[in-house]
Amino acid sequence: EVQLVESGGALVQAGGSLRLSCAASGFTFDAYTIGWFRQAPGKAREGISYISNSDRRKHYAESVKGRFTISSDNAKNTVYLQMSGLTPEDTAVYYCAADDGPALGIGTPHNGATWYANYWGQGTQVTVSS
Repeated sequence: EVQLVESGGALVQAGGSLRLSCAASGFTFDAYTIGWFRQAPGKAREGISYISNSDRRKHYAESVKGRFTISSDNAKNTVYLQMSGLTPEDTAVYYCAADDGPALGIGTPHNGATWYANYWGQGTQVTVSS
């Protein structure tokens, strides 16, 4: 059974930092592209960052570039999202996702579309207070 289990979400003050973790099981971790999405109330799910299975390059949305860092530990089958310089606009449910293709969605999809991935976690809430 495939599982992606996120943890680390919390209430944090603006300017603070947080690290999210996503523990994966049930599939070959390093054969998949894995990354993070977020969804704020009333907004589309936004692609934040991912590590490609093709070249291990890291990709970031413009909205988080320079503030968030994605990393992975293949020995632990875990992907992390280190977030710093948090603002209230970062408040959202954060989801981990994995796909056997070379890329995940980045940014907000156009025309009401939704991003696709083979597997999704259940999400963890991040709330940033001003």
